Amino acid sequence: MQINTPSPQIIAALGPTNTGKTYLAFERMLGYGSGMIGFPLRLLARENYERAVTIKGSRQVALITGEEKIVPPYAKYYFCTVESMPIDKSVAFLAVDEIQMCSDPERGHIFTDRLLHARGRQETMFMGAESIKPLIKKLVPEIKITSRRRFSTLTYSGPRNIVRLPPRTAVVGFAAADVYEIAELICRQRGGAAIVMGALSPRTRNAQVNLFQNGDVDYLVATDAIGMGLNMDVDHVAFSSVSKFDGTVRRDLRSDELGQISGRAGRHMSDGTFGVTGDAQDLSPEIVEAIESHAFMPLKFLFWRNPFLDYSDIDTLLSTLGRAPNQRGLVKVQEPDDERFLKDMLNDPKIMASAKGEDVVRLLWEVCQVPNYKKSLGGDHVRL
Repeated sequence: MQINTPSPQIIAALGPTNTGKTYLAFERMLGYGSGMIGFPLRLLARENYERAVTIKGSRQVALITGEEKIVPPYAKYYFCTVESMPIDKSVAFLAVDEIQMCSDPERGHIFTDRLLHARGRQETMFMGAESIKPLIKKLVPEIKITSRRRFSTLTYSGPRNIVRLPPRTAVVGFAAADVYEIAELICRQRGGAAIVMGALSPRTRNAQVNLFQNGDVDYLVATDAIGMGLNMDVDHVAFSSVSKFDGTVRRDLRSDELGQISGRAGRHMSDGTFGVTGDAQDLSPEIVEAIESHAFMPLKFLFWRNPFLDYSDIDTLLSTLGRAPNQRGLVKVQEPDDERFLKDMLNDPKIMASAKGEDVVRLLWEVCQVPNYKKSLGGDHVRL
């Protein structure tokens, strides 16, 4: 089916998990002659890429993430992580998934940039949670918003011992050490568990997902990345903790964050349950009510960074990076990784001495933007 629209349109499909928002965007994109979707996770981009290949063939479909780049010469459909989207490429349809990530302290400024500036020639779609609705209406006045209802019911089942969790459970941890410890316990007591974390290689992650999806194991242990839309056949989500270290401090998870992860339980018309396990404290009735009814507080602001950088010299680049927003609802991001790497690199006398001229300054900034999957302190960027 080829879609024809009389003029470019911008749409927001908002609602809780399991409402078919990503499926809708996928189908819309394939109805056009070209398209691009930005996802919050590498694994999610690959999952949809593989699905598109079966429909359109490998010569028409591209995958671009921080880890993988498969771009056939005549590719028409691009599946990317949000950071890796080639937004200078003209496509008929463009979409960004989990747009509420604009409020994320680490990556939010990139999602906000896509919200404000990335557009398809004929249609642009943003998918995400209802919590972003007031701000998205204010920042993109011409947008048409559609609200979608969850296909199934989500119910709280309370605390359970980790060895008494039902089959088809995803146990969520917030540190790699916790994930491995929980997986080992489940393996000893229940026979096997798959592990899904961003730190795993693409091949290993895919193999682990297939273990669970194919029914070879009944338990999945994952980081909170599972909340970003992975399509897994999960019946129950169990939190091993309800707090996490966010890069600055250890804090309790907000109800909308808990809801995003809990919503992975129950796919399509199958109902799901969520609860806590291990040392995690029981959820309060107020939080349970918010998650079950999908009623969360609206976002108060989105993180932003000036996208119009001047590479004339280092001082000018730093100045344009430090510019404050002039729109209400936007807050300048606090020194993300790439800015921190830039400042670390400029402490090296050799790098500072060679950082002359627009082309060199631009190249230096591109090096700083290389993804930091190992979460190192910047030494790899200095060497590069």
